[in-house]
Amino acid sequence: MNIALKQLRVFVAVAQEKTVTAAAKRLFLTKPAVSMALAELEKQLGQPLFDRHHNRLTLNSEGRRLLPLADELLHRTQSIEQLFQRSGPLTGHLAIGSSDTVGNQLTPFLLRDFRTRTAHTDQSLLIGNTAAIVEKLCDFELDIGLVEGRISEKRLISQPWLQDEMVIICHPKHPLLNQPVLTFSDLSGTDWVLRESGSGTRDYFLNHLAPELKTWQLAFELNTTESILNSVAAGLGITCLSRRATTHAVRDCRVAELPLHLSKPRQYWLAYHKDKYSSPLLAAFIDFCLRWRPGSDPVVPATERNDLTDLT
Repeated sequence: MNIALKQLRVFVAVAQEKTVTAAAKRLFLTKPAVSMALAELEKQLGQPLFDRHHNRLTLNSEGRRLLPLADELLHRTQSIEQLFQRSGPLTGHLAIGSSDTVGNQLTPFLLRDFRTRTAHTDQSLLIGNTAAIVEKLCDFELDIGLVEGRISEKRLISQPWLQDEMVIICHPKHPLLNQPVLTFSDLSGTDWVLRESGSGTRDYFLNHLAPELKTWQLAFELNTTESILNSVAAGLGITCLSRRATTHAVRDCRVAELPLHLSKPRQYWLAYHKDKYSSPLLAAFIDFCLRWRPGSDPVVPATERNDLTDLT
């Protein structure tokens, strides 16, 4: 058996893109070249790796067994190729996924500090809801995810990361602001503007706030925090969001915070595939994330550091 790296690259691309056409475009190959490489790999293994349905290819059980091994081998090969091209212990590309609040409010500053600390700059960031990030982690399209939704996917390892305070936001002239004493029962029957299903913010509302309300109505379901804030500012309903995400809108008097304390903080999670190859870069980033705190983590400029091996 003589499996070529090209065959494994094709296999991983098809597994992630789901079609030969998309995989060929990603790899800058022709469709016949991709089909041939995949067919040769399956012939050598003596097993089909995909279930074919119309033009879609879905990993079968044998393909799912191969994917983490192929991903690891390709990453190890990349490390070898870069070993003599770049100095320093951290090389390679890091694909990061973040859910909306984390991705907009925290991850850019986390990456700033990581880059300053290590001088590693080859990262990409994808922002989506928790469900989308989980799916891409399972398909090995992402190396690591930083999300606000609880993860139940058994193929992933998830670790508690940071915590977040949640607040209830309304229009600056909402009648609820005039209540001398406000309770959760006063929110019954109100209209809510919420994130879409699959987001950590929506899960928090359903699990921790909705049970406190006798009745509530979904006015709008939107997929970005800014669109929700604008809808609340337009008087279309109230919402529950991260304090980090609402600070600027409250400060600008576009919206107002209701004086109700949500005692349950929201947990952020760090997640990666349990079969993911832990390269020195990935291990260093995970360690940095677990030690990092917003606005408080001391950062050592790359030009002043003496040794980076403690991160690997």
